[in-house]
Amino acid sequence: MLNHRHISWFADIGLQDRPRVGGKGGSLGELQRGGLPVPPGFVVTTSAFEQCLDALERAASVRTTVAAVDAYDLPAIQAISGTLRTRVTQAELPPELIEEITAAHAMLCGDDPTQPVALRSSATTEDASDASFAGLQDTYLWVRGVDETIRMIRSCWASLYSVESISYRRQRHFPEQNVAMAVVVQRMVDARSAGVMFTRSPVTGDRSVITIEGSWGLGSAVVGGEVTPDRWVIGKITGEISTRDISDKAIAHQPRPAGGIESVAVVEEQRRKPCMNDTELQSLREIARKVERHYGRAQDIEWAVDRARGEIFLLQSRPETVWSARDATPVARAADNPSLHVMSIFGGRT
Repeated sequence: MLNHRHISWFADIGLQDRPRVGGKGGSLGELQRGGLPVPPGFVVTTSAFEQCLDALERAASVRTTVAAVDAYDLPAIQAISGTLRTRVTQAELPPELIEEITAAHAMLCGDDPTQPVALRSSATTEDASDASFAGLQDTYLWVRGVDETIRMIRSCWASLYSVESISYRRQRHFPEQNVAMAVVVQRMVDARSAGVMFTRSPVTGDRSVITIEGSWGLGSAVVGGEVTPDRWVIGKITGEISTRDISDKAIAHQPRPAGGIESVAVVEEQRRKPCMNDTELQSLREIARKVERHYGRAQDIEWAVDRARGEIFLLQSRPETVWSARDATPVARAADNPSLHVMSIFGGRT
């Protein structure tokens, strides 16, 4: 596909492009190039964000203000966040950038300019193997029309300066000069069911199983913790389903006709029905194995099942960080710790 200065299509990018397209954008490109089912889309690259930020910096500092704030001074962070988010959302965009976004949006949406899209923040610091920014920046679903898309691109940029995001970066000493935001623009999946899956048990760290969680409607209800999802644990190699926890799924996130999403009540006869059948679960298992093989490490994956065609799509994949971090933590040896050596002599735990 035709790329412009500030636009890159999934087919042309991968993880090596993270400085330009962020963690989420790089991962989606990597998945598509690996032959995995990803809804089509493009990325508004970090160069667009940098151009906007440069204009703001000329009026008043942004990055140095964030870098100077005390990581644990919540009132100060809240004040900075409010000011910076307002400045970014109200920033004027250069005409050439608006033209590029408009052209890419038209190519993505085809004959229907109101074709719904999802906008996902894709920061350069997120979805790394040693840190997870999941949920700290904004995602906007079922966005209709190019004008609303451009407005939400600004909102995604602004979410880089949310209280949570600033606090996370400051507490972990991320250099602010290295932080930038790309934005993924992707065709929406009208999801019958959606959720997450982990190629390593999030509870026990077991590498031999895949844990799948899902519910009716869009996956935002699961990711946002607004519904208790169905949960299955499946043998990664054998395909044996060892756990089936089917929950009472009282609500679902569904699209509003005019754009955006809303929480609706699930009809009584569906609330306690599993949102996925066994054939679909096995398809998810095979997809999860392919993703893990492609990346060479455990993954946390978001998925959705198209309502009309029953096709499974991947919405993003990021490295699993909790158990991987535990694995990377050195274990003290008895030779390094005399107290451990004494305990082992007298039959204590070693």
